[in-house]
Amino acid sequence: MSAVHYDSYTDARTHLKDLLDAADRGRVATVRRDTRTTAFVDRERLRHYLAVVSPSRAQVVAENGGWSVFIPGLPVAADGATFDEALDEMVLALREYAEDWQDHLLDAPNHAGNWGLVQLVSLSDDDQLRDWLVGTGR
Repeated sequence: MSAVHYDSYTDARTHLKDLLDAADRGRVATVRRDTRTTAFVDRERLRHYLAVVSPSRAQVVAENGGWSVFIPGLPVAADGATFDEALDEMVLALREYAEDWQDHLLDAPNHAGNWGLVQLVSLSDDDQLRDWLVGTGR
């Protein structure tokens, strides 16, 4: 079996198992709808890929007896009394940002380019996000 492609939603629905099986195996799996083609990708494969190609660039700073975490260029930052608390708060801040992005920021010109980050945050559990933040998520 090679790539799986369906030229209509109806064909894809009829062959949904084949489409999902192809995506699960890492094969190219697409469906055409009007003028757009949508790719189906296994969740963990996409999450892993996004984590590898998008390092967090998080910066951690010890200040005033605590820790601060921020990612340059993103409106996301967190503080904590300990390093671990700051990371936990940053995971929560990333989740809140992803929700806001889905809700109303996705069309804002200064946020539209954060699609990959939002996908990564949404597809990751808290431990995976912590690992990504400190650079061990590969």
